[in-house]
Amino acid sequence: ASNCQRAGLDGILGRNSLRGRGGPGTGASCVQHRLVVRDASTLQILHLYTCTDQIQYIEWSSDSQFILCAMYKRGLVQVWSLEQPDWHCRIDEGSAGLVASCWSPDGRHILNTTEFHLRITVWSLCTKSVSYIKYPKACQQGVAFTKDGRYMAVAERRDCKDFISIFVCRNWQLLRHFDTETQDLFGIEWAPNGCVLAAWDTCLEYKVLLYSLDGRLLSSYRAYEWPLGIKSIAWSPSSQFLAIGSFDEKVRILNHVTWKKITELEHPAVITNKKTIVYKEVEKSPTLGTERLSFPPTRALASSLFSTQSKYDICQVPVSLNYIKPVADKANPKVGVGMLAFSADNCFLATKNDNIPNAVWIWDMRKLKLAVVLEQLYSIQCFQWDPCQPRLAVCTGSSRVYLWSPAGCVVVKVPGEGDFQIVSLSWHSSGDSMLLLSKDHFCVCYLEREEVK
Repeated sequence: ASNCQRAGLDGILGRNSLRGRGGPGTGASCVQHRLVVRDASTLQILHLYTCTDQIQYIEWSSDSQFILCAMYKRGLVQVWSLEQPDWHCRIDEGSAGLVASCWSPDGRHILNTTEFHLRITVWSLCTKSVSYIKYPKACQQGVAFTKDGRYMAVAERRDCKDFISIFVCRNWQLLRHFDTETQDLFGIEWAPNGCVLAAWDTCLEYKVLLYSLDGRLLSSYRAYEWPLGIKSIAWSPSSQFLAIGSFDEKVRILNHVTWKKITELEHPAVITNKKTIVYKEVEKSPTLGTERLSFPPTRALASSLFSTQSKYDICQVPVSLNYIKPVADKANPKVGVGMLAFSADNCFLATKNDNIPNAVWIWDMRKLKLAVVLEQLYSIQCFQWDPCQPRLAVCTGSSRVYLWSPAGCVVVKVPGEGDFQIVSLSWHSSGDSMLLLSKDHFCVCYLEREEVK
Protein backbone atom coordinates (compact mmCIF):
# COMPACT_ATOMS: atom_id res chain seq x y z
CA ALA A 1 0.00 0.00 0.00
CA SER A 2 1.17 3.51 -0.74
CA ASN A 3 0.25 6.59 1.25
CA CYS A 4 -0.94 9.62 -0.69
CA GLN A 5 -1.51 13.27 0.04
CA ARG A 6 -4.38 14.63 2.07
CA ALA A 7 -7.67 14.68 0.23
CA GLY A 8 -11.36 15.09 0.99
CA LEU A 9 -13.24 11.81 1.32
CA ASP A 10 -16.01 12.84 -1.08
CA GLY A 11 -13.48 14.05 -3.62
CA ILE A 12 -11.63 10.85 -4.44
CA LEU A 13 -12.29 8.81 -7.54
CA GLY A 14 -10.16 6.21 -9.26
CA ARG A 15 -10.32 6.11 -13.02
CA ASN A 16 -12.07 2.95 -14.21
CA SER A 17 -12.61 1.95 -10.59
CA LEU A 18 -15.90 3.63 -9.67
CA ARG A 19 -17.54 5.16 -12.72
CA GLY A 20 -14.94 5.38 -15.45
CA ARG A 21 -14.88 2.52 -17.98
CA GLY A 22 -11.84 3.52 -19.99
CA GLY A 23 -8.21 2.56 -19.62
CA PRO A 24 -7.07 1.67 -16.10
CA GLY A 25 -4.08 4.01 -16.17
CA THR A 26 -4.95 6.96 -13.96
CA GLY A 27 -6.81 8.11 -10.87
CA ALA A 28 -8.02 11.48 -9.64
CA SER A 29 -8.39 13.21 -6.29
CA CYS A 30 -9.17 16.73 -5.17
CA VAL A 31 -7.65 18.92 -2.48
CA GLN A 32 -9.92 21.91 -1.82
CA HIS A 33 -9.99 23.71 -5.22
CA ARG A 34 -7.25 21.62 -6.90
CA LEU A 35 -7.85 18.50 -9.00
CA VAL A 36 -4.95 16.04 -9.04
CA VAL A 37 -4.70 13.30 -11.68
CA ARG A 38 -2.24 10.49 -10.92
CA ASP A 39 -0.93 7.38 -12.61
CA ALA A 40 -2.79 4.47 -11.00
CA SER A 41 0.24 2.18 -10.89
CA THR A 42 2.95 4.61 -9.74
CA LEU A 43 0.80 7.40 -8.17
CA GLN A 44 2.87 10.00 -9.97
CA ILE A 45 1.07 13.26 -10.70
CA LEU A 46 0.14 13.55 -14.39
CA HIS A 47 -2.10 16.63 -14.38
CA LEU A 48 -2.97 19.37 -11.93
CA TYR A 49 -6.06 21.53 -12.51
CA THR A 50 -7.29 24.53 -10.54
CA CYS A 51 -11.04 25.11 -10.13
CA THR A 52 -12.89 28.30 -9.23
CA ASP A 53 -13.91 27.14 -5.76
CA GLN A 54 -13.66 24.18 -3.39
CA ILE A 55 -14.55 20.95 -5.17
CA GLN A 56 -17.37 18.96 -3.56
CA TYR A 57 -17.77 16.15 -6.09
CA ILE A 58 -15.79 14.66 -8.99
CA GLU A 59 -16.69 12.03 -11.56
CA TRP A 60 -15.00 10.47 -14.60
CA SER A 61 -16.76 10.27 -17.95
CA SER A 62 -17.48 6.74 -19.18
CA ASP A 63 -14.51 6.77 -21.60
CA SER A 64 -12.22 8.42 -19.01
CA GLN A 65 -11.50 11.35 -21.32
CA PHE A 66 -13.10 14.01 -19.12
CA ILE A 67 -13.45 14.77 -15.41
CA LEU A 68 -16.43 16.60 -13.94
CA CYS A 69 -15.88 18.83 -10.89
CA ALA A 70 -19.00 20.09 -9.11
CA MET A 71 -19.05 23.06 -6.75
CA TYR A 72 -22.58 22.94 -5.34
CA LYS A 73 -22.26 26.05 -3.18
CA ARG A 74 -21.47 28.11 -6.28
CA GLY A 75 -23.95 26.32 -8.56
CA LEU A 76 -20.99 25.62 -10.82
CA VAL A 77 -19.58 22.67 -12.78
CA GLN A 78 -16.17 22.61 -14.45
CA VAL A 79 -15.05 19.92 -16.88
CA TRP A 80 -11.44 19.07 -17.72
CA SER A 81 -10.02 17.06 -20.61
CA LEU A 82 -7.11 14.64 -20.28
CA GLU A 83 -6.46 14.51 -24.02
CA GLN A 84 -6.46 18.31 -24.36
CA PRO A 85 -5.26 19.81 -21.04
CA ASP A 86 -5.81 23.36 -22.31
CA TRP A 87 -9.50 22.70 -23.01
CA HIS A 88 -12.05 23.13 -20.23
CA CYS A 89 -15.78 23.71 -19.88
CA ARG A 90 -17.66 25.80 -17.33
CA ILE A 91 -21.38 25.35 -16.60
CA ASP A 92 -23.07 27.90 -14.35
CA GLU A 93 -26.61 27.15 -13.19
CA GLY A 94 -26.96 30.68 -11.82
CA SER A 95 -29.84 31.45 -9.49
CA ALA A 96 -31.36 27.98 -10.04
CA GLY A 97 -28.61 26.51 -7.88
CA LEU A 98 -27.14 23.01 -7.97
CA VAL A 99 -27.62 19.97 -5.72
CA ALA A 100 -26.41 17.09 -7.95
CA SER A 101 -24.38 16.56 -11.10
CA CYS A 102 -23.48 13.45 -13.09
CA TRP A 103 -22.40 12.20 -16.51
CA SER A 104 -24.66 10.53 -19.02
CA PRO A 105 -23.49 7.07 -20.15
CA ASP A 106 -22.03 8.41 -23.41
CA GLY A 107 -19.67 10.72 -21.53
CA ARG A 108 -20.66 13.74 -23.61
CA HIS A 109 -23.65 15.05 -21.67
CA ILE A 110 -23.89 16.36 -18.10
CA LEU A 111 -27.06 16.18 -16.01
CA ASN A 112 -27.43 18.91 -13.37
CA THR A 113 -30.22 18.89 -10.79
CA THR A 114 -31.22 22.34 -9.57
CA GLU A 115 -32.11 23.32 -6.03
CA PHE A 116 -35.49 22.14 -4.72
CA HIS A 117 -35.44 19.59 -7.58
CA LEU A 118 -37.23 21.98 -9.90
CA ARG A 119 -35.65 20.45 -13.00
CA ILE A 120 -32.78 18.43 -14.46
CA THR A 121 -30.73 20.28 -17.07
CA VAL A 122 -28.99 18.17 -19.74
CA TRP A 123 -25.92 19.94 -21.18
CA SER A 124 -24.25 18.67 -24.35
CA LEU A 125 -20.48 19.10 -24.65
CA CYS A 126 -20.60 18.41 -28.38
CA THR A 127 -23.46 20.61 -29.65
CA LYS A 128 -23.72 22.95 -26.65
CA SER A 129 -27.46 22.31 -26.67
CA VAL A 130 -29.55 22.27 -23.49
CA SER A 131 -32.55 20.07 -22.61
CA TYR A 132 -34.78 20.26 -19.54
CA ILE A 133 -36.56 17.55 -17.56
CA LYS A 134 -39.16 18.96 -15.19
CA TYR A 135 -40.44 17.73 -11.82
CA PRO A 136 -37.65 15.29 -10.80
CA LYS A 137 -38.41 13.81 -7.42
CA ALA A 138 -36.13 14.38 -4.44
CA CYS A 139 -35.60 10.78 -3.36
CA GLN A 140 -32.72 8.46 -2.57
CA GLN A 141 -32.29 7.16 -6.11
CA GLY A 142 -34.36 9.17 -8.56
CA VAL A 143 -32.30 8.76 -11.77
CA ALA A 144 -31.23 5.40 -13.22
CA PHE A 145 -29.49 4.43 -16.47
CA THR A 146 -29.56 1.03 -18.13
CA LYS A 147 -26.21 -0.75 -18.15
CA ASP A 148 -25.88 -0.40 -21.92
CA GLY A 149 -26.49 3.36 -21.62
CA ARG A 150 -29.43 3.46 -24.00
CA TYR A 151 -32.20 4.51 -21.62
CA MET A 152 -32.67 6.66 -18.55
CA ALA A 153 -35.49 6.46 -16.01
CA VAL A 154 -36.41 9.50 -13.89
CA ALA A 155 -38.69 9.48 -10.84
CA GLU A 156 -41.06 12.45 -10.88
CA ARG A 157 -43.58 14.04 -8.54
CA ARG A 158 -46.53 15.95 -10.00
CA ASP A 159 -49.79 16.98 -8.36
CA CYS A 160 -48.97 14.89 -5.26
CA LYS A 161 -48.55 11.74 -7.38
CA ASP A 162 -45.51 9.69 -8.36
CA PHE A 163 -44.55 9.13 -12.00
CA ILE A 164 -41.69 7.59 -13.95
CA SER A 165 -40.43 8.91 -17.27
CA ILE A 166 -38.18 6.85 -19.55
CA PHE A 167 -35.92 8.74 -21.98
CA VAL A 168 -33.78 7.65 -24.91
CA CYS A 169 -30.26 8.81 -24.09
CA ARG A 170 -29.28 9.19 -27.74
CA ASN A 171 -31.54 12.22 -28.31
CA TRP A 172 -33.20 12.69 -24.87
CA GLN A 173 -36.64 12.07 -26.33
CA LEU A 174 -39.39 10.85 -24.00
CA LEU A 175 -40.13 7.17 -24.60
CA ARG A 176 -42.69 6.41 -21.89
CA HIS A 177 -44.39 8.28 -19.07
CA PHE A 178 -46.56 6.49 -16.51
CA ASP A 179 -47.76 6.82 -12.94
CA THR A 180 -46.73 4.42 -10.19
CA GLU A 181 -48.86 2.78 -7.52
CA THR A 182 -46.75 4.21 -4.71
CA GLN A 183 -47.51 6.45 -1.77
CA ASP A 184 -44.07 8.05 -1.77
CA LEU A 185 -41.66 6.63 -4.37
CA PHE A 186 -38.26 6.12 -2.74
CA GLY A 187 -36.01 4.74 -5.48
CA ILE A 188 -35.68 3.14 -8.91
CA GLU A 189 -33.09 0.76 -10.34
CA TRP A 190 -32.76 -1.07 -13.66
CA ALA A 191 -31.94 -4.76 -13.86
CA PRO A 192 -28.45 -5.24 -15.35
CA ASN A 193 -29.99 -6.56 -18.60
CA GLY A 194 -32.02 -3.34 -18.95
CA CYS A 195 -35.34 -5.13 -19.41
CA VAL A 196 -36.96 -4.52 -16.00
CA LEU A 197 -37.14 -1.44 -13.80
CA ALA A 198 -37.65 -1.90 -10.06
CA ALA A 199 -39.38 0.89 -8.12
CA TRP A 200 -39.95 0.77 -4.38
CA ASP A 201 -41.98 2.76 -1.91
CA THR A 202 -40.99 4.58 1.25
CA CYS A 203 -40.16 2.53 4.34
CA LEU A 204 -43.66 3.23 5.66
CA GLU A 205 -45.18 1.18 2.84
CA TYR A 206 -43.72 -2.21 1.86
CA LYS A 207 -44.12 -2.33 -1.91
CA VAL A 208 -41.87 -3.23 -4.87
CA LEU A 209 -43.14 -2.57 -8.40
CA LEU A 210 -41.52 -4.13 -11.49
CA TYR A 211 -42.03 -2.41 -14.84
CA SER A 212 -41.05 -3.35 -18.39
CA LEU A 213 -39.26 -0.95 -20.71
CA ASP A 214 -42.58 0.11 -22.26
CA GLY A 215 -44.07 0.98 -18.87
CA ARG A 216 -46.18 -2.13 -18.28
CA LEU A 217 -46.50 -3.28 -14.67
CA LEU A 218 -45.07 -6.80 -14.66
CA SER A 219 -45.54 -7.55 -10.98
CA SER A 220 -46.03 -6.05 -7.55
CA TYR A 221 -44.64 -7.54 -4.35
CA ARG A 222 -45.56 -6.84 -0.74
CA ALA A 223 -44.22 -9.01 2.08
CA TYR A 224 -46.30 -7.45 4.87
CA GLU A 225 -48.41 -4.38 5.45
CA TRP A 226 -48.01 -2.36 8.65
CA PRO A 227 -44.45 -2.47 10.06
CA LEU A 228 -41.50 -0.59 8.51
CA GLY A 229 -40.79 -2.00 5.07
CA ILE A 230 -37.95 -1.89 2.55
CA LYS A 231 -34.47 -0.71 3.52
CA SER A 232 -32.24 -1.84 0.62
CA ILE A 233 -32.46 -3.48 -2.80
CA ALA A 234 -29.89 -5.19 -5.06
CA TRP A 235 -30.08 -6.93 -8.44
CA SER A 236 -27.90 -9.93 -9.18
CA PRO A 237 -25.48 -9.34 -12.12
CA SER A 238 -27.37 -11.91 -14.18
CA SER A 239 -30.73 -10.16 -13.50
CA GLN A 240 -32.13 -13.50 -12.28
CA PHE A 241 -32.57 -12.41 -8.66
CA LEU A 242 -33.80 -9.31 -6.90
CA ALA A 243 -32.76 -9.15 -3.25
CA ILE A 244 -34.88 -7.00 -0.92
CA GLY A 245 -33.53 -6.09 2.50
CA SER A 246 -36.22 -5.21 5.03
CA PHE A 247 -36.56 -3.65 8.45
CA ASP A 248 -37.71 -7.02 9.83
CA GLU A 249 -34.08 -8.26 9.55
CA LYS A 250 -34.79 -10.51 6.56
CA VAL A 251 -33.76 -10.60 2.91
CA ARG A 252 -36.33 -11.81 0.41
CA ILE A 253 -35.19 -13.14 -2.96
CA LEU A 254 -37.50 -12.76 -5.97
CA ASN A 255 -36.97 -14.77 -9.15
CA HIS A 256 -37.06 -13.26 -12.66
CA VAL A 257 -39.56 -15.74 -14.11
CA THR A 258 -42.62 -15.30 -11.90
CA TRP A 259 -41.34 -12.43 -9.72
CA LYS A 260 -42.41 -14.45 -6.69
CA LYS A 261 -40.41 -14.98 -3.51
CA ILE A 262 -38.24 -18.08 -3.64
CA THR A 263 -36.69 -17.80 -0.17
CA GLU A 264 -36.27 -15.69 2.94
CA LEU A 265 -32.82 -15.19 4.44
CA GLU A 266 -32.96 -14.55 8.18
CA HIS A 267 -30.28 -12.95 10.35
CA PRO A 268 -30.54 -14.54 13.82
CA ALA A 269 -28.35 -13.43 16.71
CA VAL A 270 -27.26 -17.03 17.34
CA ILE A 271 -25.70 -19.16 14.58
CA THR A 272 -26.61 -22.81 15.10
CA ASN A 273 -26.15 -24.42 11.67
CA LYS A 274 -23.06 -26.64 11.76
CA LYS A 275 -22.51 -26.12 8.02
CA THR A 276 -22.01 -22.37 8.53
CA ILE A 277 -18.41 -21.22 9.04
CA VAL A 278 -18.04 -18.39 11.56
CA TYR A 279 -14.83 -16.37 11.37
CA LYS A 280 -14.27 -14.25 14.48
CA GLU A 281 -11.72 -11.46 14.52
CA VAL A 282 -9.47 -11.53 17.58
CA GLU A 283 -6.90 -8.96 18.58
CA LYS A 284 -3.64 -9.48 20.41
CA SER A 285 -0.63 -7.41 21.40
CA PRO A 286 2.68 -8.35 19.77
CA THR A 287 5.34 -10.10 21.83
CA LEU A 288 8.92 -8.89 21.48
CA GLY A 289 12.04 -10.65 22.66
CA THR A 290 14.55 -8.81 24.82
CA GLU A 291 17.17 -9.15 22.10
CA ARG A 292 15.08 -6.85 19.86
CA LEU A 293 14.73 -4.10 22.47
CA SER A 294 16.95 -1.06 22.12
CA PHE A 295 17.06 2.45 23.51
CA PRO A 296 16.19 4.76 22.01
CA PRO A 297 13.83 2.46 20.04
CA THR A 298 13.76 2.62 16.26
CA ARG A 299 10.66 4.00 14.54
CA ALA A 300 9.59 0.54 13.39
CA LEU A 301 10.07 -0.92 16.88
CA ALA A 302 8.16 1.91 18.56
CA SER A 303 5.30 1.46 16.13
CA SER A 304 5.13 -2.30 16.76
CA LEU A 305 5.23 -1.86 20.54
CA PHE A 306 2.03 0.20 20.60
CA SER A 307 0.12 -1.54 17.79
CA THR A 308 -2.11 -4.57 18.01
CA GLN A 309 -2.36 -7.46 15.62
CA SER A 310 -5.53 -9.06 14.37
CA LYS A 311 -6.42 -12.45 12.95
CA TYR A 312 -9.44 -14.69 12.37
CA ASP A 313 -10.39 -17.67 14.51
CA ILE A 314 -12.90 -20.26 13.34
CA CYS A 315 -15.57 -20.63 16.01
CA GLN A 316 -17.55 -23.72 16.85
CA VAL A 317 -21.32 -23.31 16.64
CA PRO A 318 -23.49 -22.28 18.32
CA VAL A 319 -22.09 -18.74 18.19
CA SER A 320 -23.82 -15.72 19.74
CA LEU A 321 -23.31 -12.49 17.82
CA ASN A 322 -23.31 -8.99 19.28
CA TYR A 323 -26.96 -7.95 18.97
CA ILE A 324 -27.98 -4.33 19.62
CA LYS A 325 -31.58 -3.63 20.51
CA PRO A 326 -32.80 -0.57 18.59
CA VAL A 327 -34.08 2.51 20.39
CA ALA A 328 -37.80 2.62 19.65
CA ASP A 329 -38.42 6.31 20.29
CA LYS A 330 -35.81 7.67 17.85
CA ALA A 331 -36.08 8.32 14.13
CA ASN A 332 -34.13 6.17 11.62
CA PRO A 333 -33.60 3.22 13.94
CA LYS A 334 -30.55 1.05 13.33
CA VAL A 335 -32.52 -2.04 12.51
CA GLY A 336 -32.92 -4.23 9.45
CA VAL A 337 -30.81 -5.19 6.45
CA GLY A 338 -29.19 -1.99 5.22
CA MET A 339 -26.43 -3.35 2.95
CA LEU A 340 -26.68 -5.88 0.11
CA ALA A 341 -24.20 -6.89 -2.61
CA PHE A 342 -23.98 -9.78 -5.08
CA SER A 343 -20.64 -11.19 -6.19
CA ALA A 344 -19.69 -10.76 -9.85
CA ASP A 345 -20.27 -14.45 -10.60
CA ASN A 346 -23.76 -14.43 -9.00
CA CYS A 347 -22.71 -17.19 -6.59
CA PHE A 348 -22.67 -15.22 -3.34
CA LEU A 349 -24.67 -12.49 -1.61
CA ALA A 350 -23.17 -10.37 1.19
CA THR A 351 -25.51 -8.68 3.68
CA LYS A 352 -25.35 -6.61 6.85
CA ASN A 353 -28.09 -6.52 9.47
CA ASP A 354 -27.88 -3.19 11.27
CA ASN A 355 -29.02 -4.85 14.52
CA ILE A 356 -25.79 -6.87 14.41
CA PRO A 357 -23.41 -4.15 13.14
CA ASN A 358 -20.18 -6.13 13.53
CA ALA A 359 -21.12 -9.03 11.26
CA VAL A 360 -21.10 -9.69 7.52
CA TRP A 361 -23.31 -12.52 6.28
CA ILE A 362 -22.26 -14.37 3.11
CA TRP A 363 -24.91 -16.51 1.45
CA ASP A 364 -24.35 -19.23 -1.14
CA MET A 365 -26.91 -18.40 -3.85
CA ARG A 366 -26.51 -21.79 -5.51
CA LYS A 367 -27.84 -23.50 -2.39
CA LEU A 368 -29.73 -20.49 -0.97
CA LYS A 369 -28.03 -21.17 2.36
CA LEU A 370 -25.87 -19.21 4.77
CA ALA A 371 -22.25 -20.15 4.06
CA VAL A 372 -20.09 -17.80 6.16
CA VAL A 373 -20.39 -15.17 8.89
CA LEU A 374 -17.55 -12.71 9.51
CA GLU A 375 -17.71 -11.31 13.04
CA GLN A 376 -15.53 -8.21 13.37
CA LEU A 377 -14.35 -6.31 16.43
CA TYR A 378 -15.85 -3.06 15.15
CA SER A 379 -18.92 -2.01 13.20
CA ILE A 380 -18.94 -2.68 9.45
CA GLN A 381 -18.43 0.55 7.52
CA CYS A 382 -18.33 -0.77 3.97
CA PHE A 383 -17.92 -3.94 1.92
CA GLN A 384 -17.51 -4.51 -1.80
CA TRP A 385 -16.96 -7.50 -4.08
CA ASP A 386 -13.98 -7.87 -6.39
CA PRO A 387 -15.37 -7.20 -9.91
CA CYS A 388 -13.52 -10.19 -11.38
CA GLN A 389 -13.80 -12.98 -8.81
CA PRO A 390 -15.71 -13.97 -5.65
CA ARG A 391 -13.53 -12.01 -3.22
CA LEU A 392 -15.06 -9.65 -0.67
CA ALA A 393 -13.26 -6.67 0.89
CA VAL A 394 -14.51 -5.32 4.23
CA CYS A 395 -13.53 -2.28 6.32
CA THR A 396 -14.55 -1.39 9.87
CA GLY A 397 -13.03 2.03 10.52
CA SER A 398 -9.75 0.50 11.70
CA SER A 399 -6.37 0.47 9.95
CA ARG A 400 -7.03 -3.01 8.57
CA VAL A 401 -8.83 -4.31 5.50
CA TYR A 402 -10.37 -7.77 5.55
CA LEU A 403 -10.56 -10.08 2.53
CA TRP A 404 -12.76 -13.16 2.19
CA SER A 405 -12.87 -15.70 -0.62
CA PRO A 406 -14.11 -19.31 -0.72
CA ALA A 407 -10.52 -20.29 0.15
CA GLY A 408 -10.63 -18.43 3.49
CA CYS A 409 -10.07 -15.07 5.23
CA VAL A 410 -7.11 -12.78 5.65
CA VAL A 411 -6.46 -9.57 7.61
CA VAL A 412 -4.29 -6.94 5.93
CA LYS A 413 -2.70 -4.17 8.00
CA VAL A 414 -2.24 -0.90 6.10
CA PRO A 415 1.40 0.17 6.63
CA GLY A 416 2.31 3.77 7.33
CA GLU A 417 2.70 6.28 10.09
CA GLY A 418 -0.25 7.18 12.28
CA ASP A 419 -3.61 5.49 12.54
CA PHE A 420 -5.15 5.15 9.08
CA GLN A 421 -8.86 4.52 9.78
CA ILE A 422 -10.49 3.02 6.68
CA VAL A 423 -14.12 4.10 6.32
CA SER A 424 -14.69 3.24 2.65
CA LEU A 425 -13.08 1.28 -0.17
CA SER A 426 -13.42 0.68 -3.90
CA TRP A 427 -12.00 -2.00 -6.19
CA HIS A 428 -10.23 -1.25 -9.45
CA SER A 429 -12.07 -2.82 -12.39
CA SER A 430 -9.18 -5.25 -12.93
CA GLY A 431 -9.32 -6.50 -9.35
CA ASP A 432 -5.57 -5.91 -9.01
CA SER A 433 -5.79 -2.91 -6.69
CA MET A 434 -8.09 -1.22 -4.22
CA LEU A 435 -8.67 2.36 -3.11
CA LEU A 436 -8.84 2.77 0.68
CA LEU A 437 -10.31 5.97 2.13
CA SER A 438 -10.07 7.50 5.58
CA LYS A 439 -11.57 10.78 6.73
CA ASP A 440 -8.86 12.93 5.18
CA HIS A 441 -6.33 10.52 3.59
CA PHE A 442 -6.39 7.81 0.97
CA CYS A 443 -4.07 5.07 -0.15
CA VAL A 444 -3.95 2.45 -2.87
CA CYS A 445 -3.55 -1.22 -2.00
CA TYR A 446 -1.99 -3.40 -4.70
CA LEU A 447 -2.75 -7.11 -4.69
CA GLU A 448 -0.42 -9.63 -6.27
CA ARG A 449 -1.94 -12.30 -8.50
CA GLU A 450 -0.89 -15.91 -8.02
CA GLU A 451 0.91 -17.31 -11.01
CA VAL A 452 -0.62 -20.50 -12.40
CA LYS A 453 2.07 -23.17 -12.76
